[in-house]
Amino acid sequence: MDVTRSAENVESHVAKQDSLFPELEATPLPEDVGYRWTVACEAAGITYRQLDHWARTSLLVPSVRPAAGSGSQRLYSFRDILILRIVKRLLDTGVSLSNIRAAVSHLDARGSDDLASITLMSDGASIYECRSAEDVVDLVRGGQGVFGIAVGSVWREVEGSLATMPSERVEDHSESDELAQRRARRIAAAGA
Repeated sequence: MDVTRSAENVESHVAKQDSLFPELEATPLPEDVGYRWTVACEAAGITYRQLDHWARTSLLVPSVRPAAGSGSQRLYSFRDILILRIVKRLLDTGVSLSNIRAAVSHLDARGSDDLASITLMSDGASIYECRSAEDVVDLVRGGQGVFGIAVGSVWREVEGSLATMPSERVEDHSESDELAQRRARRIAAAGA
C-alpha cells in the first residue's frame, strides 16, 4: 500500500469533513443552572453507577453542586454533561480510564470557546487534541489517529438533549442540603 497516496486521500477527505471542525460559536453557559443525576445520565448515555463512581473517584465532580452529605443532590452543569458524554464515547472505543482521566483534566483547563473547536483523536491507547484538519492529517500520517470525537458536534447533541429536560436554577450556593433549606423557609414563614 502506498502510504503517500493514502495520506493524500485522507487529506482530501478530511478537508471535506466540515463536521470535524465546525464553525461553532459556543453558547454562553449559565453558571446557575444545574441538572440532576437522572438528566445527566440520560443526556450523557451513562448509568447512575458510572456517574456515582466517577463523582466519588473525582473523574468528574459536579460543578454546580457537589454532594454535601446525606440527602443532598448533586447538580451537573452543561459542561459537566458534555464531558461525561465524551468520557462515555472514549470508554466505548476502548480507551483506558487512566488516559481518559488525563483527557478530562486537559479539557477542564480549557475555556468553553476552546472546547467547541477541539477534535479529540485516539489510537485506542493515547488521546490527541486536534484543532485543525492539518492536525488530523499529521496524526493519520504518523499512524496514530484511528477515531475522532468532534467536541463541537457533541456540544450540539448535548444541547439538543438538554433542551427538553428539566433543569434547576441554583439560588443558594451554600453547602446546606434540601432539608435544611426547607427548614429555613418554614422558620422564615412562621416568623413573618
